[in-house]
Amino acid sequence: MATLVTAEEGYLTLAIWQCDYEDMAVKSEPTRILILGGGYVGLYTALGLQKKLRANEASVTVVDPQPHMTYQPFLPEAAAGSIEPRHVVVPLRRVLRRCHILSARVTSIEHANKTVTVEAPDGHIEQLNYDILVVALGSVARLLPIPGLAEHGISLKTIGEATYLRNHVLTKLDEAASTLDPELRKRLLTFTVVGGGFAGIEALAELEDMTRDACRYYQNIKPEDIRWVLVEAAGRILPEVRETLGVWTAEQLEKRGIEIYLSTAAKSFENGHVVLSDGTEFDSDTIIWTAGVKANPVVASSDLPTDKRGRLQATAALQVVGHPDVWTAGDVAAVPDLSRTEADPTATCPPNAQHAVRQARHMAKNIIRVLRGGKPTDYYHKNLGAVAGLGLHKGVADVLKMKIKGFPAWLFHRAYHVKAMPTFNRKVRILLGWALSGLFKRETVALGQVNNPKEEFARASRS
Repeated sequence: MATLVTAEEGYLTLAIWQCDYEDMAVKSEPTRILILGGGYVGLYTALGLQKKLRANEASVTVVDPQPHMTYQPFLPEAAAGSIEPRHVVVPLRRVLRRCHILSARVTSIEHANKTVTVEAPDGHIEQLNYDILVVALGSVARLLPIPGLAEHGISLKTIGEATYLRNHVLTKLDEAASTLDPELRKRLLTFTVVGGGFAGIEALAELEDMTRDACRYYQNIKPEDIRWVLVEAAGRILPEVRETLGVWTAEQLEKRGIEIYLSTAAKSFENGHVVLSDGTEFDSDTIIWTAGVKANPVVASSDLPTDKRGRLQATAALQVVGHPDVWTAGDVAAVPDLSRTEADPTATCPPNAQHAVRQARHMAKNIIRVLRGGKPTDYYHKNLGAVAGLGLHKGVADVLKMKIKGFPAWLFHRAYHVKAMPTFNRKVRILLGWALSGLFKRETVALGQVNNPKEEFARASRS
């Protein structure tokens, strides 16, 4: 005689048959799905799976060092104070209630043994086993061997970096307003951005807009005292849009007093002294590095196939080549772009949020199909265009073969990204934040203690 015993574990139900005849228990194991990364791809794949999976069909575990997903297109506005930083992130445990969330950093993948090694925040090492693996580790900043970059530069890929940059830039204004040293003042008010893609241009434009607005509250700092410098190694900015829009954007930025160095590389940042390839030299206390990204290096050291850029080789169905039980998408994957392969057989999907979100949703459906004995379908999506914010009420868009500039492009930018922002909760919070900023203006106060919270405590301990 056998009796059925069930035990709830939040994200699945375990069924254990207790059999008197054999005096042993036979366990009905669900398929173990392990998702590495909680960004666009990880979050949307897990959302799709938890919505469609049947009880006891599979277990889903999401591994990420951060307990939240960050909507990166909004980071420049968060850095400039147009959006509350907490509204740019989506708590994984809140939205993925039928999944396990493990806060840990992936250190290695051994697919031959179907194991992933992770390091927990307390330092202990753990090995995770899986039946199906989803590699959604995304990208990291691509640093070049430039002297002083690691010591003085900062990227803009996390909400922590956005918060730090906002406080850092405003603190520099406070310090410049207080110093009596003209050379130090000049250095404090010089801000350098390296990289002329979307990340760099949006960060530059939003932060310059914020400092210009903040000048109203400083009696001894005028907008023309603040120096913003853009350094780009290529001959143009915004390669994601047509060249005429890139030229127009550069002209608009120069009208705001921003210095733009094209076809120019950074040679050194030692001690905050910037040296460019054309011989230009100046001191800057703020160096923002947005000159490209690369696939998470964990995949290159794994036993999965990668291309020459360190990305996982993927099929159009979003499976790793030669390994149908491993799925991938987003920045870490070289996914064939079927909308362009006729013209270029080697074309892959660009690393942007538009593709990552759509790939993740498609991948979740494919995983369900395969679990139930079906065949996966190919991912196909034609790029609809690109939008960029250039500060308050300013933007540029290249959408559906239309060129949009200025205020209409800024509205389009905000509307598109609110639509793409995960969860209704976050959409409403962002819209309310914008409305309040419009009524009362954004806050331009530096919370300098955030960057060094123990300074006052340490000072008190010495007194």
